[in-house]
Amino acid sequence: MRGETPDLLIRGGRVIDPASNRDEVCDVLIQDGRIEYVGSGLGLPDGAAEISAEGLVVTPGFVDPHCHLRQPGYEYKETIATGTAAAAAGGFTTVCAMANTKPPVDTRTTLETVQEVASAEAAVHVYSLAAITMGLKGKQLVQMGELSEAGAVGFSDDGITLASPAVMRHALEYAKRFDRPVANHCEDPALTGDAAMNEGPVSMRLGLAATPVQAEEVIIARDLALAELTGGSYHALHVSAARSVDLIRGAKERGVNVTAEVTPHHLTLTDEIVAGRWEPIIASLRPYDPVTRVNPPLRSAEDVRALRDGLASGVIDCIGTDHAPHAGHEKHVEYAEAAPGISGLETAFGALMQLVHDGEISLPRLIERLTSGAGVYRLPHGSLAVGAAGDVVVLDPEREWVVDAAAFRSRGKNSPYHGLTFRGRVLKTICDGRVVFDLNEESVETVGALGV
Repeated sequence: MRGETPDLLIRGGRVIDPASNRDEVCDVLIQDGRIEYVGSGLGLPDGAAEISAEGLVVTPGFVDPHCHLRQPGYEYKETIATGTAAAAAGGFTTVCAMANTKPPVDTRTTLETVQEVASAEAAVHVYSLAAITMGLKGKQLVQMGELSEAGAVGFSDDGITLASPAVMRHALEYAKRFDRPVANHCEDPALTGDAAMNEGPVSMRLGLAATPVQAEEVIIARDLALAELTGGSYHALHVSAARSVDLIRGAKERGVNVTAEVTPHHLTLTDEIVAGRWEPIIASLRPYDPVTRVNPPLRSAEDVRALRDGLASGVIDCIGTDHAPHAGHEKHVEYAEAAPGISGLETAFGALMQLVHDGEISLPRLIERLTSGAGVYRLPHGSLAVGAAGDVVVLDPEREWVVDAAAFRSRGKNSPYHGLTFRGRVLKTICDGRVVFDLNEESVETVGALGV
């Protein structure tokens, strides 16, 4: 339960707030859980605590537009409490939970249940997407108006591609009435089949059933055409292919109402890792290691380059972790039988700092992409503007650390980054003015944040 929110003065850090084009050394004052002042020359208010950020970076709390908290129904994989604890440790103060739970979030009752649990147990702000179709079956649309009124920020059957173009058209038309985006998992099931990885030279060497990049491209091309037809708001989930970036770029140039996200693992890993080949070599990773199995699959180096370019240029709007925790018994099986997904909230910033240190994207641009997910679902977060929620992250871009999946706050320990040394770490996460993660204390508090 929330207690009183202490006032905090974060002193002397490099403040990067892309929403206000701010990048300067200054102070941030949080009072009554909200941003009160950003600037210099402020004395310590009576009763306020001071946090020294000298030599560090201070940014808005990260916003994840795509994660799986698994509750209700799959609490053995993750709960709202453990998932948001992981989010806080990764610098995320706002997360958008997908609807493919058990039961799925396809009724107002289930949505309100999720919201009640989040209000009582979440460490950060939780917003919920509702399903597009009843039971995630791809046929009958949910009651979009009722769910929007109850707080659903968008609609997605994520995990299952909405295969019917007629249903997708109707979904875009109806969601438009409530100013909600429709987000689709872009893999044509007729082309994916039982595939376990990306189709190409690596899958041929390994002898694994594989899916071509065209499985993603045809769905994105179809959905963009339908978004253009209807004028609806469309969000492309976890884009992974070079041609997909080209399609989205062309649609934006034509004025189509489209946004897109990319995951940290699709930006930093290629399909060669499935064969145990990646530089630097990770001693704990072996060929056919199921921790590398994801949907959509890890792609070629050419695709990764295109994704990085798309992220830097703005064709891809934001980063979504697609945090997908699984229990050990679902991953410690044969590669093709393993549940797809990576537990990604706690490694996102460290993994992405590789792009900054390699000179492929600036730190301010990376912070922009880690906070602009708020715009996809029209959320009042991702900014240090006066009056905004006191959601702040203190970062050390140079801090080196070794990923230990066993120490994750998430119940999901499935990570291909285990054993890798990252350069760049979240030191402190503040949500609504309360410190919910402090690396020095290795603690996460429950703040009871409800996204409504």
